[in-house]
Amino acid sequence: MSGTLDVSPGQHQHLPFEPLKQTNSVINEPPLVRGLLVAVAVGFLALFLLLPLLSVFVEALRKGFGPYFESFADPETLAAIQLTVLAAAIAVPLNLVFGLCAAWAITKFEFRGKQFLITLIDLPFSVSPVVAGLIFVLIFGAQGWAQPFVGDHVGKVLFATPGIVLATVFVTFPFIARELIPLMQEQGTEDEQAALSLGATGWQTFTRVTLPNIKWALLYGVLLCNARAMGEFGAVSVVSGHIRGLTNTMPLHIEILYNEYQFVSAFAVASLLALLALVTLAVKSFLEWRYADQLAATRRH
Repeated sequence: MSGTLDVSPGQHQHLPFEPLKQTNSVINEPPLVRGLLVAVAVGFLALFLLLPLLSVFVEALRKGFGPYFESFADPETLAAIQLTVLAAAIAVPLNLVFGLCAAWAITKFEFRGKQFLITLIDLPFSVSPVVAGLIFVLIFGAQGWAQPFVGDHVGKVLFATPGIVLATVFVTFPFIARELIPLMQEQGTEDEQAALSLGATGWQTFTRVTLPNIKWALLYGVLLCNARAMGEFGAVSVVSGHIRGLTNTMPLHIEILYNEYQFVSAFAVASLLALLALVTLAVKSFLEWRYADQLAATRRH
């Protein structure tokens, strides 16, 4: 055998030491197409996202900073803010526990009804929040099947804080689970099996192996869940009863202020909600930038 490589005419053979050229369809697009696509994306975001957000702050500060800050001194506004924070503070930890348990069960075990469980997790994404609120009315209302027992042993659910918390939990429980499931499916069970074979307990395996691998997805899920919990309107509106100073969350209070033509106060509270959403996005973006290497390692893992 000779030491040369035969290459047939008209054919191209990559030598072992020759790097393969990779094409990038984005780079190879004509400049006009690239510019048009970028312009459409930026224009769409500006028209449907940036301008509405900007208008909220403009209207909130239309009469200056004095009336803006005075809006938050109103007792009913303060009560709405406190209730919103309370509902999120209860709903997010509950969804954290559920998301971890559901993601662990779905990705680490095989059992009958697994696909049905995944479908149920996605249910709040497809069910209208108003319908979710009506579900709790049917269960805990005056004629609801659970009301006799709940009323005697737990207390009032509808038109009270428990109903608001239940509605918030319902509409937000997919967020953490849906952040964890794809990542844990991709990572598989090899690391956990190796830890168990070396004598680690289940708790040690979870805290030292599983949790470090999913911590970023878990954090993103918590941030998104919290933002959604604070901004929920439909389901909470049905179960709250709109009792001013008692069962109105921030979104419900904004609606009342706007309907009463208290535009500065309405947009002031709306700007606070918008700020919370922007802070959530900023924290998420900062973490992605600050820990980019760890995130890439986690995905490769």
